[in-house]
Amino acid sequence: MMAVPSPKSPEQSERSRKYDRQLRLWGDQGQQDLETAHVCLINATALGTEILKSLVLPGIGAFTIIDNEVITEEDIGSNFFLTADRIGEKRGSIASQLLCELNPDTRGHFIDECLLKLLDLNPGLFNTFTVVVTTSLHEKEIIDLSHKLWTYNIPLLVCQSYGFFGSMRLQLTEHTMIKTHPDNQNPDLRLDCPFPKLKAHFDSYDLEALDLTNHLHVPYLVILYKHLEKWRNDIGDVNMLPEAYKQKQVIRENIKNKIYHFDEYVLLGIRKHENGTMHHEENFEEAIRSVNFAYNRTSLPENVRLILKDEKLKNLTSNSQPFWIMVKALKDFVDNEGCGRLPVRGTLPDMTADTFKYISLQQLYHEQAAKDAEAVYNRVQQLLQDINLPDDTITEQDIKIFCKHASELCVIRGTQIADEYECKGNTDNEISQSLEDPDSLIEHYIILRGIERFYSEYYTYPGEIDEQVEPDIPKLKLCISKLLSEWGCMSSAKEDSIHEYCRYGKSELHSVSSFIGGCVSHEIIKIITRQYKPVNNSFVFNAINCSTESFTL
Repeated sequence: MMAVPSPKSPEQSERSRKYDRQLRLWGDQGQQDLETAHVCLINATALGTEILKSLVLPGIGAFTIIDNEVITEEDIGSNFFLTADRIGEKRGSIASQLLCELNPDTRGHFIDECLLKLLDLNPGLFNTFTVVVTTSLHEKEIIDLSHKLWTYNIPLLVCQSYGFFGSMRLQLTEHTMIKTHPDNQNPDLRLDCPFPKLKAHFDSYDLEALDLTNHLHVPYLVILYKHLEKWRNDIGDVNMLPEAYKQKQVIRENIKNKIYHFDEYVLLGIRKHENGTMHHEENFEEAIRSVNFAYNRTSLPENVRLILKDEKLKNLTSNSQPFWIMVKALKDFVDNEGCGRLPVRGTLPDMTADTFKYISLQQLYHEQAAKDAEAVYNRVQQLLQDINLPDDTITEQDIKIFCKHASELCVIRGTQIADEYECKGNTDNEISQSLEDPDSLIEHYIILRGIERFYSEYYTYPGEIDEQVEPDIPKLKLCISKLLSEWGCMSSAKEDSIHEYCRYGKSELHSVSSFIGGCVSHEIIKIITRQYKPVNNSFVFNAINCSTESFTL
């Protein structure tokens, strides 16, 4: 009698159904990271609540809103998470309550306090958050918060929604990640350097002895390996790989010409049946198509080579991130068991083959990947012991994922937002170069910065009072000119653009805030899950022509 499998627990089943689509994107580990994250939002504006909405729905663990403003009529016009009957009440408190209704799995908190006062009296509060995101901050607040979070190594996103335009600036001290969803990745086949069991498996095939039925079901990797050996023997170099087009073309022709010539109907990989139909030798055709990538030399990618030389590996301590401990173990593996190569990835692409032959081949890659991962894991355990960290700091599953995607490691070291405001770093160079492009959106970054400077000088936003729209235009233009002068830029913003921003009068449009909010939430999820590469580091959106642009400032 067949055993009946035990059902999954109701909690796990319900969670899987609820978050099915996103689990396909970042998996169980990414979802777990999201559910344990705590995001801080400063100012529950329309943009701020849209950001949190797009984090609450996928199941962020907790959020805290810091906001000491009350709800006004202007808020009701653009913020869907505030209602007219709550005018005069605390904006952050009401927004927190309504956002939590979207997902009972998320905990919401509210702090009714001025940001600068919190930074002065309770700066350690910000060290408890996973990510901090802000909207509608002033220059001094941005600078002070930037300095504090830079020292804590807490990611900071400074965002704005202003009329038909929006922006986002991401500050990361250091961000380490494993890209588990690379855009383009060649399979890890090791045909140039097969591990012992794989080589023995390849050598066990005698293609010349196979009959028609059997040779149709040989995995194309076997065909490629056999023809690589033949090509090497022909040129007299057992270590050579076909890298040039002509060399690869020779192997392609060899594969075509060496498809078995049976007594009847076989020519260049095509077999003619008695009924007159033509049957293609699919496995040989796959081999011919795969020549371009299958013979790539197995070597360290440049991004990994640089990471293995990083200064962070020299003196590991109990404060070192698990990422760097795993990288150190990986380096030891590469230098020893790996013979200069990364662990075997352990996956094979689909291919035309007999099921038994394919599974046998696939199992070899799986076994070698498990063996390599075990070697790295053992080294990790030794490192954890050396720096007095618990054995479970890094799990065996962590190592399996790390080894499988070791070719896609990434380290981002960003710049401090405060440096842009204090005229440090290379911001002026980047802006000058971008200004040379007439289609660049850098102009809007400059105007938005000019508006922040305007508020610092006049304690109001340009055009915020209707009768002062025209008088505020030259004032804003002067603020922008001062900024450009500080950056050493000779260009200036367009008169029409400055006039348009003054007409906005600090108004938020919900559709613009919704779009920017979605973009910002995507970046926050990338930061939390550490599986996708976040934007580096500034982003501008023009809703008039629906264009976006990123800058590195």
